[in-house]
Amino acid sequence: MKFGLIRERKTPPDHRVVLSPATCQKVVAKFPQAEIAAEASPIRVFTDSEYREAGIPVVEDMGECDVLLGVKEVPVSALIPNKKYFFFSHTIKKQPYNRELLRAILEHRIELYDHEVLTNPRGQRLVAFGRYAGIVGAYNGFRAYGLKTGDYSLPKASTLTDQEALLKELNTLDLPPIKILLTGKGRVGSGAREMLDGMGLERVSVADYLHRGFDHPVYCQIDASHYNKRKDGVRGSREDFIAHPEAYQSDFFRFARVTDLFIAGHFYGEGAPYLFTREDARHPDFRIRVVADISCDIDGPVATTLRASTIADPVYGYDPVTEKETDFKHPNAIAVMAVDNLPAELPRDASEGFGEAFYRHVIPAFFDGDSEGILERARMTCDGKLTPRYAYLQDYVDGKA
Repeated sequence: MKFGLIRERKTPPDHRVVLSPATCQKVVAKFPQAEIAAEASPIRVFTDSEYREAGIPVVEDMGECDVLLGVKEVPVSALIPNKKYFFFSHTIKKQPYNRELLRAILEHRIELYDHEVLTNPRGQRLVAFGRYAGIVGAYNGFRAYGLKTGDYSLPKASTLTDQEALLKELNTLDLPPIKILLTGKGRVGSGAREMLDGMGLERVSVADYLHRGFDHPVYCQIDASHYNKRKDGVRGSREDFIAHPEAYQSDFFRFARVTDLFIAGHFYGEGAPYLFTREDARHPDFRIRVVADISCDIDGPVATTLRASTIADPVYGYDPVTEKETDFKHPNAIAVMAVDNLPAELPRDASEGFGEAFYRHVIPAFFDGDSEGILERARMTCDGKLTPRYAYLQDYVDGKA
């Protein structure tokens, strides 16, 4: 079986890749029946020469490959018919902007496997960039805080080489005694916490965070059980919240009263309460001045997130009075960092981490008959049709959704 690492063609360009040269070597060493070729690319974080030095051929044509591996959506004009493709298609939630892509995949009789739905039998995702979104998002949050307050200046994450370089910059800061709130304890939240711990910041309990003052910067990491409560006053649980989100209301404002920098790394499920509303943000006791919204749900649970920002221009301002975008340096503005492709700012680390997971969890499925159903669960299309698991997308394909 021959795997092809395709060149990323989406604009703005993404420098990540599914398998680094070193990971390619591990694949072919463990699975002698595997071959890998890399499509020539002028933008990939690992150069063509690095692949050649690792013994991986660099080619101009992917036509001889059986399985094509990419990161972002493949432009319709670049699709090769009758191939197996792996990439983040951004279609499983019926995203309108990719309807034509899914239609073209069906027309070209392509087998599409979406990275987002590569799961184990328990439904847990196997490959993701979430940790790196958390790492870069936390760094960008502190950078935004410095830009907002004028207290210090940090270089853009995209100009630095790796996580170690990000931490080196952060550890030069002499922060005032601010309170930093981190939501989420999944991949994203854990990645952000790595950075806070790497800075030597003290982690404090919810009670101390809410009620104590400190003469040094501290942070508190919370999950949904801390910022939601049942409407009927009955003590809830994580399982109950997941099953009955409509029975809960936000209890986030108590944190907003004491927080200076909010790093949003939570997962937001449909039907769950918003963390804070636009009305909350107008309240005189609302203290948050900088929001690093890694989750980046537009006009959703974090009311200040009006739009996604970009790597080139990562911070904008939210005016709580007009509820509109403004200059983030305005005294009344809340600074918002809401870049929606954060791992792309740390492409080497992100590619190595993603590739290691793909090598360990997904590649074996090609050679063991897909014994755990990993490939079958992620296969969205086959022979020009949606597979049964993704038949719910038919009205989306037909333009009725």
